[in-house]
Amino acid sequence: MAIILLLLTLASVTSAFHLSERDEYHFKTWMAQHRKGYDMMEYNHRLQIFTENKRRIDKHNEGNHSFTMALNQFSDMTFGEFRKAFLWSEPQNCSATRGNYLSSKGPHPDSIDWRKKGNYLTPVKNQGPCGSCWTFSTTGCLESVTAIATGKLVPLSEQQLVDCAQDFNNHGCNGGLPSQAFEYIMYNKGLMTEQDYPYKAMEGACVYKPDMAAAFVKDVVNVTAYDEMEMVDAVGTRNPVSFAFEVTSDFMHYSQGVYTSTECHNTTDKVNHAVLAVGYGQEKGTPYWIVKNSWGTSWGIDGYFWIERGKNMCGLAACSSFPVV
Repeated sequence: MAIILLLLTLASVTSAFHLSERDEYHFKTWMAQHRKGYDMMEYNHRLQIFTENKRRIDKHNEGNHSFTMALNQFSDMTFGEFRKAFLWSEPQNCSATRGNYLSSKGPHPDSIDWRKKGNYLTPVKNQGPCGSCWTFSTTGCLESVTAIATGKLVPLSEQQLVDCAQDFNNHGCNGGLPSQAFEYIMYNKGLMTEQDYPYKAMEGACVYKPDMAAAFVKDVVNVTAYDEMEMVDAVGTRNPVSFAFEVTSDFMHYSQGVYTSTECHNTTDKVNHAVLAVGYGQEKGTPYWIVKNSWGTSWGIDGYFWIERGKNMCGLAACSSFPVV
């Protein structure tokens, strides 16, 4: 009996050893791909987190889901670490209920993708380890609205918003709302270009130069809270629209397909990430939004993602807005 137990134990150890070798191989391959380096203590810690993330991804992809997950640049982080680095430290309560959006008279198209309609969208940017997504949602929207109005697409400064928009209830790397950023640009009389006021992924002193302003806002349009059809009308007939929603742990490793979640909430007080709706469509009977993110092109669908439309998924219809130029 003792011999049998010993053989079973040895088999278990051998199996664990082979599993560990395989995990380490995957981790080292991922490290090379993402140019990561650690000291020995950090290496073992990150290997464990990476392995747990990979197992969760593999388990998800074996199931019947509308979206797939994949390893990416965040795969050596816990969701707690990711949330602290890339999301708002505290959700911004966008509690406005009645917006000032006036719906169009005509019907909206069944599907639309502003990326295909002309030179209206700048390339996907990367916010880095700073909860400044709200600034990228703001510039992305203003860049598009300005390009649609003037025919000129110019990358605008996120750093100016990080450094200068605090009086409008924004908090630099700790969060803010596009609607409040549009208000800042309107009352501040302009936003500089990305080239003239480059992004640093950290808060600094405000060095805005009014004579170098390149984009302006005449008015701010707020879509009525929870009215997703108003969002459809705005994106379908006017321009891309900024919105905020709640990111939970499975979104961190989104790869492709229509994202849905049973973890997230759908209320205004839980949103923690701002993005840009650039279109909408339908996949196998499921309507979705086409959304531009700010985590670089190696995340998701070349930096974009699809999220289920029509159900206020993760609170995405809680606080959407766009500027008038």
